[in-house]
Amino acid sequence: MEHLMIDGRHFYNMMINGSNKLEESKDYVNSLNVFPVPDGDTGTNMSMTFKSAVSEIKGMDNEPIGVIARSLAKGALMGARGNSGVILSQILRGIAKGLEDKTEVNSEELANAFLEGSRSAYKAVMRPTEGTILTIIKAAGEAAVKSKHKDIKNLMEEVCSYSQITLDKTPEMLPVLKQAKVVDAGGAGLLIILKGMYEVLDKDLKSLSIIDSTNETNSESIIKDFGEQNIEFGYCTEFFVVSNNIDIDEFKNDISQHGDSMLVVGGEGLVKVHIHTNDPGLVLSKAVKLGSLSKIKIDNMREQHKHIIEESENIKEETNEEKKEFAFVSVALGEGIKNIFKDLGVDFVIEGGQTMNPSTEDILNAVNKINAENIFVLPNNKNIIMAATQAAELSDKKVFVIPTKTIPQGITAITTFNGDIEAEQNVKNMEEAILNVGTGSITYAVRDTEMDGKVITEGDIIGLIEGKIKETGNDIFDVCKNLIKSMVNEDTELITIFYGENCNEEQVVEFVNELESEYEDLDIQCYNGEQPLYYFIFSVE
Repeated sequence: MEHLMIDGRHFYNMMINGSNKLEESKDYVNSLNVFPVPDGDTGTNMSMTFKSAVSEIKGMDNEPIGVIARSLAKGALMGARGNSGVILSQILRGIAKGLEDKTEVNSEELANAFLEGSRSAYKAVMRPTEGTILTIIKAAGEAAVKSKHKDIKNLMEEVCSYSQITLDKTPEMLPVLKQAKVVDAGGAGLLIILKGMYEVLDKDLKSLSIIDSTNETNSESIIKDFGEQNIEFGYCTEFFVVSNNIDIDEFKNDISQHGDSMLVVGGEGLVKVHIHTNDPGLVLSKAVKLGSLSKIKIDNMREQHKHIIEESENIKEETNEEKKEFAFVSVALGEGIKNIFKDLGVDFVIEGGQTMNPSTEDILNAVNKINAENIFVLPNNKNIIMAATQAAELSDKKVFVIPTKTIPQGITAITTFNGDIEAEQNVKNMEEAILNVGTGSITYAVRDTEMDGKVITEGDIIGLIEGKIKETGNDIFDVCKNLIKSMVNEDTELITIFYGENCNEEQVVEFVNELESEYEDLDIQCYNGEQPLYYFIFSVE
């Protein structure tokens, strides 16, 4: 079927399919993250960002293409997570600009919209790096405007083909990709979206539905909007069925009468099931007859609703407090670390960090809950700074983002704060102070790789300084000792250690005693951070 023009309905289905394809492939995109650490989340961040975008256009398939594109960009802007998500939101913002006020478009107009997407993304990054998602959207834009095709299906095929060729070249553009033997994760995610868009035109797909995301943000907003009395099916139930012999359509029909918000997808021996039901046991009993079950998760949405409403009421009370001059918002993960920030005077701690990047909307909501003249935001992660900056730009309050990349930097920033001087001077002082903080962390490798001349095997303990792998080994404490030794110098005065939720406290105490014996002249502080995945996070100052 020829497509000389596409309207809102076409564009709507192209976006839905692109989002669904990315959701299905997010684990693959995550696996392409260069670093072998257990918190590679490019695919998750991009998928959640795009989920937020398509949720904003739900039910708008009869609207003009320009109206849909504008709403799509708005949803992506608010839902942007991580650097890859923020860049994706800017791509969609540029595309929306190119489609503005249009009811339908031809191949040339769509090509120009892709080019606008590329321009918007490049403008959003202070120092653009080639071999990333930026390179792929630029390739898509260039291929589109150079194409001679009038049929948009053929145009999209050419865009996908050229983008694939460019993605395959990214290891030659970035040495770190070549070392890890992977293509760029963000670029791969974008290509999956483009291929999903092409598939709609190629197969003439219609009336597509959004694959429900079960992330907390979306679930919370759904529960809050409908209210406990309107939750007909109270248990959000999800699990995997491991089997090579499942008739998916038959199983869907079998359980559909027992709930709503149903999703049954998969293949090749693994089927994912999501359903809201009043009888999780019944659904599970039907599923177990088809194969073994794994990763079973059941949430009581009525209880969640009560908790969310109570939390909302508490927030209302907080925002009615008398306006103060200064306030802090911090991102942190781990109960111990969160409590440290609260004890230091942080007004609102957003749960997130290494393993869970909050969205632009999450940060903006936190800012809006605080009644203060000047609000300082501590991202405490390099992958959250862009979302925090975007939130600050969207806020009508006076918001300052301190570019803290680690938890120790965040703690140093707030301890440097002086309530007797102006906000701008505080910003300057905090930015200078965090430059003197050396941060190390200890975690484990999730895959085999070679990096900076080091051969790393899955399961190895790895030590990082400022995010770069410096030490590897088999013993957590040995790697930590070696890392600290390489960071301590004649100017060092303080070593601060935060140990994670998987550490043995007796062993930690013994380890700290050894450090105190070795570094008699230094002040050594140790806290139970309770952070996941990272055995230790520490600073040397």
